[in-house]
Amino acid sequence: MTHIPFATNFVEPAGSPIRELFPYLSRPGMISLAGGYPSPSLFDTEGLQEAAARALSGPGALQYGATEGLPALREALALLCGARGITCSPADLIVTTGSQQAFDLLLRIFIAPGDTVCVETPAYPAAIQALRLADAQILSAPVDEQGLDVEALAERLQRLPVAQRPKLLYTVPSFSNPCGTLLPAARREALVRLALEYGFLIVEDDPYGELAFTDERPASLYAVGQRIAAEANPVLYLSSLSKTVAPGLRIGWMIAPADVLRRCVVAKQTMDLCTSPLAQQIAAEYLGAGRYPAGVERACAEYKKRMLALSSGLRAGLGSNIAFVQPQGGMFIWARVAVPVDAKRLFEAAVQCGVLYVPGAAFYPENPDLGTLRLSYAAPDVEQIREGVARLTKAFDQASTS
Repeated sequence: MTHIPFATNFVEPAGSPIRELFPYLSRPGMISLAGGYPSPSLFDTEGLQEAAARALSGPGALQYGATEGLPALREALALLCGARGITCSPADLIVTTGSQQAFDLLLRIFIAPGDTVCVETPAYPAAIQALRLADAQILSAPVDEQGLDVEALAERLQRLPVAQRPKLLYTVPSFSNPCGTLLPAARREALVRLALEYGFLIVEDDPYGELAFTDERPASLYAVGQRIAAEANPVLYLSSLSKTVAPGLRIGWMIAPADVLRRCVVAKQTMDLCTSPLAQQIAAEYLGAGRYPAGVERACAEYKKRMLALSSGLRAGLGSNIAFVQPQGGMFIWARVAVPVDAKRLFEAAVQCGVLYVPGAAFYPENPDLGTLRLSYAAPDVEQIREGVARLTKAFDQASTS
């Protein structure tokens, strides 16, 4: 063991609470309703194999690439964003190694120790983890059944001293992780106006927005910011191909003003120099082949079936013992236990019964609601979901009577 002291934030660093559940997955017969992994059955293996063959037909994909990303992929991603209602050019975005890296880059260029960052709570655990390692002050913004409660946030900001106001606000407005909520259009506009009033930037993380179970979807926060503020748009847009194509590609991207992108490029150069050119070229070839829309449509249809299986199973098996809002898209159901049950005892009973979920405490920077849990319907098929709910029902019975 080294005698050189570790940096303060790495003396006793907290790992990802979700990845710490991995050892349970190796147990024979375990059904996981935990990790937000896309279903392997929905990977367009044929299309990706063809794209990989084209990518490897020349030496370019095996060489170093520009830190900003390969021109072909930036062009394809700009077109993809255009289909989402976002006006941008390839020069307006950089390619990152997943959208998580994009968030980390923003923390590196904006946040000094002690700076405030606002996070909707419950929140994506990796965002909380990144903020803690950046030594940021975390300001929780409350969430209700429609997502971020903008009125409550406005009241909280009004009470804050100027020196404690946030520099950034992190949100997943479309089918959020963990809550699965969809922020309404009126709240989106109000949030953008709030950012302009109080001078903070909104980091919109959008990995799930296309996984919708309805055609009625509000415009992205970035598009709202373009409409309201034009060149002064306070929204930085992050997205990823991990949930819609394949997480193994590790392709994410960020849309931001030139001065932000320039600094992120410098920060990224010290991280990985560039996102894998081979993965980028495969992604560019895949998007260029026109197979992406059909793949997303297929995923939406399948995830809706799985969501309905989980929702109906929970209602039938647990009834009034559990409360949740049925999501309109994405990969998650956020539930609250409606009867007194010890959270630790319930989780242990679930593991013994052969089903895994993520306890809700993982999604709070502080003061966790121990009566909550996140369930994902993305990876297991319908039959596995039904069996998983039966096991969870048994675990509730055991935890309630023991």
